[in-house]
Formats: sequence, structure tokens, C-alpha cells
Amino acid sequence: MTSPAPVVLTFLDPAFPDGRVADASQPQLLVTDLGVTRGDGIFETMLAVGGSVRKMQAHLDRLAGSAAALDLAIPDQDVWRRAIAAAVTRHRTENLPADAGADELVVKLVVTRGVEGAPAPTAWVQASPAGAAGRRQRETGIDVILLDRGYDSDVAERAPWLLLGAKTLSYAVNMAALRYAHKQGADDVIFLSSDGRVLEGPTSTVLLAHVDKSDDGTPVKRLITPQLDSGILPGTSQGALFAAAKAAGWELGYGPLELQDLLDADAVWLISSVRLLAPVNTIDGKQIGAPSVQKELTVELSGLFAGIH
Repeated sequence: MTSPAPVVLTFLDPAFPDGRVADASQPQLLVTDLGVTRGDGIFETMLAVGGSVRKMQAHLDRLAGSAAALDLAIPDQDVWRRAIAAAVTRHRTENLPADAGADELVVKLVVTRGVEGAPAPTAWVQASPAGAAGRRQRETGIDVILLDRGYDSDVAERAPWLLLGAKTLSYAVNMAALRYAHKQGADDVIFLSSDGRVLEGPTSTVLLAHVDKSDDGTPVKRLITPQLDSGILPGTSQGALFAAAKAAGWELGYGPLELQDLLDADAVWLISSVRLLAPVNTIDGKQIGAPSVQKELTVELSGLFAGIH
């Protein structure tokens, strides 16, 4: 039997400026915590490489946006920063050799509403090793199926209480979609709205690219993502990569996208903070683009993304 991956837990506690370290092998939450009984809470997942957390400010800003959507009071960003630094440092000190420079850690920020009637939420930082599956998928690509999310693309504006733009703990539907995909022999999912718009993956943002020629024969590369007001989670990785791609001369676009846009693309990716940029090989069994073009574009965009901090 293999030993469990080492995990560091740091609870945000006013009595501990850098957070209170907890034993991850022991129970830490009350069974009456509303995060457990109702999924009432929010989270963010970041990647730390060599001890440096990528896109921390973007994740903290999105955590604050999710908290506002749920009317949830959370600790200040400086408090989170100290707890994050403490968790990452402790994990590297306890579990990594001194010369480890390219290690990857998953850093998760979690806030629940706490026990009903409690004066403050429950909040913690969790640091653990990144799994091999994400690295493998970014290297070999993934096969994806399309699933109907059951909402039209305007529902987020009509029904803000659905919290479609917030990163909440209520991920049962997303995980069910991934299990369904695995049973079909696929790796992941792209959700479509009931009116046929491309949305997002269960844990990722959709990107696609087109490569054309200008009048003088110069390549024109365009990177496109679904409309951000269509009930999807604003991707911190998508936003950061768009900024880097624009600086490198790419044109940018924001939907609306339909299925045919995916099938006609020169390349499609699912992007997320931990898995990074995973090229989509097939959608519902249909090959996407030319493998050589996809590989070239993936190498270029992955290089741009690697420079983001």
C-alpha cells in the first residue's frame, strides 16, 4: 500500500498571524459545518512551482468575488498571503530535498460558512503535491465529450442566485460530469448551454485558435474563448494567457462560440491553474485540427504561460 501524499493544512485564525498549522491526518471540521452539510462555501486552487505561487493576486481577487456573490465575509488578502506562504514553506521544508527547484504543489484556499450561527467562517490553506495526471494530459492531450449543462446562455443574468460565475464548493455536478466522461472512455468534458453555446469544462476554461495568412503572407494567430457573461467562471489562467498572447502579437476574441467553432479550429485546449494547457485531441471522437499545427501552437502558448507568475 502506498503512503498518502503529504498534506499541510494551515487554518486562518486571528490568534496566529501566519495561520494555525493543523494535522491533516486528523479530523479538523465539525460535522455541523455548513461547508460539509450544504456545500456552502468557496475555494480557489493555485499552482506553486519551486515554492512560488502562480497568479496569486488573480486567485485572491476571484476568491473575493465569489465571497461577495455568496454574501460571505472572508479574511483580508494579506492574511491569506501569510497563510499561503507559511503552508508552502512548511510543505517544502518537511517533504522536499533542499535542492528541489522544479517541484509542483497544489495550493487550495477554502472558506466555508462555518457552523450555523458561528461568528466567523472556517478558512484554511491546503498544500499538497501535484498529481501526475495533469502533467501527462498537458503533454499527450485529452479526448473530450460534449455535455448539455441544462441552462441557456442568458441564465446567469436572469438568475444570479444560481452562482454560475462563482467558484463554490458545490461541485457535485462537475464531478458527476467527469465520471460520466470517463465511463465513455473520454478524459474530460466541454459543457454546452441548452441554446448551443460553448461554455467551459467542469474544472477548466475552453480556448481555441485559428491561424490565417495576412495579405503579405504573414501568419495571423487568433486566440478565442467563450463569452465571459454566459454563466461561466472567469478563468485566471485564461486571463493571464490572453495578456501574454496579446503582448506576443496574437489577436484575441471572446465568443459567442458554438460547436462548429470548436470543430473548425486549428487547435482547442482546456486550461486550468494546475493542469495548465491541455490540448484537445478529439471532441466526441472527431479529430481537432492538424496534429502538427496543434503541437506547434501548444509549444508556443505553453512557453508564454510558463512565464506568468
